[in-house]
Amino acid sequence: MNDLTKFDAWIKDVGPAALVVREHLVPVEGEDGVFFPATYAAQQGADRDKDKFQGGYNIDLFPDGSNVCLIDSVGSQANRTEPIFALSEYSNLVPQIEVTFPEKGLRINLLNANHRAADAIIRCSPFEKPLRNAFLEILRGNSEPLAKIAPTSLVFGVWDSRDTSAKLPRLLSSTIRAHNIKVHTRSANFLIQMTIDLAKLDILPGADSKDGFANAISSKAPGGVQLMPNGTIRRDATLGLAALRRLAVIESDGTLSPDRTIALRRYILGLSLVALTAPQESYLRQGCNLVPDIEKPRSFKVVNLDGSRQDAIVLHEEAKSFATLAAKAFVIGGNRAERFDATLAEKAAEGKPEKLKGEVVSLDATTNSFKLKLAKGGESVVTTNSTTKFLKGKDDADFDTVISVGAKLDVKIIADVAIIVKK
Repeated sequence: MNDLTKFDAWIKDVGPAALVVREHLVPVEGEDGVFFPATYAAQQGADRDKDKFQGGYNIDLFPDGSNVCLIDSVGSQANRTEPIFALSEYSNLVPQIEVTFPEKGLRINLLNANHRAADAIIRCSPFEKPLRNAFLEILRGNSEPLAKIAPTSLVFGVWDSRDTSAKLPRLLSSTIRAHNIKVHTRSANFLIQMTIDLAKLDILPGADSKDGFANAISSKAPGGVQLMPNGTIRRDATLGLAALRRLAVIESDGTLSPDRTIALRRYILGLSLVALTAPQESYLRQGCNLVPDIEKPRSFKVVNLDGSRQDAIVLHEEAKSFATLAAKAFVIGGNRAERFDATLAEKAAEGKPEKLKGEVVSLDATTNSFKLKLAKGGESVVTTNSTTKFLKGKDDADFDTVISVGAKLDVKIIADVAIIVKK
């Protein structure tokens, strides 16, 4: 077995369900140290209903007296991990896609974009067309184009909610939770020591509490949490191998390409293993600096489809070597930088639909798209999604009822996606 095929048992159709990592953590101050979880906004309507979440720490309480506190969410963990692929140590594993703002001297890497390949800043650039085409390919089951330009969107998940509605689940998910904690509060006083009245002396006319020149008192604010004697902090990470095996390369005629599918799965598995085993950032936020508990070593388990579990070991250097080989075999896309296009942003912000009138000359039911021969000349490919409204006359209809070769349509679109199709 060579290094490129060493994990093939995991990506074949009868492979395991998942690779699960469990890692115990402790505050840098020690097991009894106070640390600060993430805080969350109040649930909508909480000001009117006290039974709703009032904001603060996310702590679940159970009838047996135990509790679980969310320290770092799935989304937060992903956002901490994905940018490592921009570091020199890993940058050769993925294409470096950047949107530039030359007038401001700014560059934004796709790896730092909030919504990955679906992010508005990335899409308001010449990357719009290749990314849109890649999402359309996702709708027909072909993951290769997106892997060529934005492979980490396959690893950490993406939803093209503004356009094609293509959605990919996270293959790699990670959370940090504390089990069995007690909650602290804190208070603080800021007392003015000066006796000078700045306003009366005309040193700072109009100075008042809004300017920070008055006493400030805070009592019983959230003050962190602390483990109880039976408490523990744990990072649980899961690589969904069953979900990874849904990735495929589909030819233009709809047939599966076995060799390219294996190359794609190896590549995405390699990136996932690198992200899974990479050294974790210990500093999560002010007052929350967590390090591995050396008394409880990190464990890897391969979970099989029948529920059985097997010990596994995947070292980070091993993951990097495999990912490098897999990236070369897959032939990753090239690095590319494009300018931000303000006209695309303005068009998206306006949200004004474009009106088209014409005759359907072809359709693709797998991607819910069709080609329209326009009455004013030329052709246009139109995509529909779950929000598109179909009408036959004045009656509601669906894609199959309205879209057929030869049908004459009135279409309203925004960013090439139909909002209304009328026959």
